[in-house]
Order: sequence, then C-alpha cells, then structure tokens
Amino acid sequence: MTKRVVILDYGSGNLRSAERALERAGADVTVTADLTAAAAADGLVVPGVGAYAACMAGVEAIDAGPMVAARVAAGRPVLGICVGAQILFEYGDEHGTVTKGLGLLPGGVTRLRATRIPHMGWNTVTVPDGSRLMAGMPDDARFYFVHSYAASGLDALEDALVTTAAHDEPFVAAVEHGALSAAQFHPEKSGDTGARLLRNWIAQL
Repeated sequence: MTKRVVILDYGSGNLRSAERALERAGADVTVTADLTAAAAADGLVVPGVGAYAACMAGVEAIDAGPMVAARVAAGRPVLGICVGAQILFEYGDEHGTVTKGLGLLPGGVTRLRATRIPHMGWNTVTVPDGSRLMAGMPDDARFYFVHSYAASGLDALEDALVTTAAHDEPFVAAVEHGALSAAQFHPEKSGDTGARLLRNWIAQL
C-alpha cells in the first residue's frame, strides 16, 4: 500500500525537489500547509532553507509546532531536512540572535567553527550501529550538504542514533529518535544514497 507523505509548506524549503524525490522513492506526496492533512499523513516532512529564525517564524505563522510535537509523541514519523532538521532542536544561535526551536531534540544549532563557510558539497558520514535510515548504505556513503550552522552537543543525544560528519570539527549529520528523524544534508540532492535514505524512511511508515 502506497504511503501518504505530506511536505509541510510553511513558506520555506526546497519543496518541489523534495516532492519529486519522495515520489520517486515510492510515496504518495502532498505539499500543503493544511495541519489536518499533515497530522493524518503516514509521514510528515519538515523542510527548510535559509535562516533559522525565518523558518521558525514560518512554522509559528501556521501554528504547526504543536501538530509536529503531537505526531512525535504519538509515534507518528516526522523527517526534518536541513533547517527543517535544525528547528527540531531547542534553539538556534545565528548572528548573535538566539531563536527558540521546537525542542523535540536536546541541544542547539550554532555556527560551524571551520576555516571554510559554508560547508557546501559532498561529504562522508559516520553511521551508528542500528541505524534504520542508513540501512544498506556503503561505508563510504556520501551526502550533499549546504550549511553554515549545525547541531553539536552530541552528548545530549545519548538516547538517539546519531550519524555524524566533520567539517574541521564533528557535527550532527542525522538523528533518529523514536518517530523523529532529522537530516542536516539534502537527501533530495544526494543521488543514489539520498534516494536510498528516503526509501528506508518510507519503509518505516
């Protein structure tokens, strides 16, 4: 049976490329701001590009936070992508401004301490044992990143499965915690490995 996936349209995110990638991975995809549809879907994708504060403002404008939290509490799958993954954490600190996030994952998002910003392009990741998102991936699997900020504080995520990458220093590349999944990279831009990740996620719905 085809799984129904909603991509939450709150005014931010690469919606069409995510929609196409999820359709290719076998899902029945709807892009909408309708919270009732988002709550009822088999899977919910929270996209996001640009600034953390702007993404949170968009989520708050349609009052989507409680719906996302309720889905996670009920064990109904949610996947955050790029800044859509970042806003699942407790806060984002950009340009000296701290913005409250959805608080579904512990810790915050801060600027990468690296000589070259943004971190843009392909990078390998280190996958934890038991990862379902990364099941069947080769050890040298690469994903496509475009970001200047990332979640750190890996110790706070001790009860989660955390995939890491490094750009001068380690950062959170992906998280799996119950029904909640988050990817700092763009699966929809990551070729075969991104497609495999999306198929793995859809298989869990």
